Amino acid sequence: MIFAFNKRIYGYECDIYGHLNNANYLQLLEAARSEALYEMNLAQSDLQKKGIQLFVHYGEISFIKAIDHDEVITVKTCFTEINRIKGKWHQEIYNATKEICFTADITIVFASDGKAKRLPVEVFEQLLPYIETK
Repeated sequence: MIFAFNKRIYGYECDIYGHLNNANYLQLLEAARSEALYEMNLAQSDLQKKGIQLFVHYGEISFIKAIDHDEVITVKTCFTEINRIKGKWHQEIYNATKEICFTADITIVFASDGKAKRLPVEVFEQLLPYIETK
C-alpha cells in the first residue's frame, strides 16, 4: 500500500537559493513514515507502549529536482520489505506538477530498550498486509 503525505514548503525550511534545505528532506521522510504508521493503526506512541522502537539503520537518497519555497509536495511512502528484525521503506517526493524530485530507500531495525530485537509476531503480522510489491 502506498501512503501519501502532503505539505507546503515554507521559507524557514529553505536555503539561501530558495530551495528546500537538504537537511529538511530527512524530516519530511520521517513525518511521512510516521503518518503511514498512523494509517496502519501502528502509531509510534502505541509501538513504544509495547516496548517496540524503530531506528533508522541505513538510508540511500537521491536528489533529482529542487523543491522551491511555497511548493506543495507529496511524499509517497510504502513498506517494500520486512522480516522480524528489519524493514525497508521506499519514499518519493513529488512537486505540485507531479514531477519526481527525490527518492529514498530507508532501512529500519526493530528494537527494544535501544537494542535490536525481533518484532513480536502479532505486530509483524499486522504489518504484512501493507507490503508493497511493485
